Amino acid sequence: MDTGCVQVVMAVDTGENADRIAAALVDERLAACVQVIGPVTSRYQWEGRVETAQELLLVAKTRTDRLVPLTERVAELHPYDVPEITALPITGGLDTYLDWIRTETTSE
Repeated sequence: MDTGCVQVVMAVDTGENADRIAAALVDERLAACVQVIGPVTSRYQWEGRVETAQELLLVAKTRTDRLVPLTERVAELHPYDVPEITALPITGGLDTYLDWIRTETTSE
């Protein structure tokens, strides 16, 4: 089922950055909701080394057609050289919730 909605996952380094990005996405109607989760421990390869860091996850809900502007805005605001910005299709859910996502991410 194509709901026209996606869930976007991002990781950031501080609560201040998480709050700043979440506020921008919701205020600019690029996301209906952004949840901040964590801290989480991330282990990853970076520039030939294994790194470990404490991060916060942001989970944003938006319309599929808002994904590109959302991604561009996060890239502008994000402190990392290569930020994690991944999107997963929302293939189902409560119709009234999905309608809310669609309504709240309309720029009008």
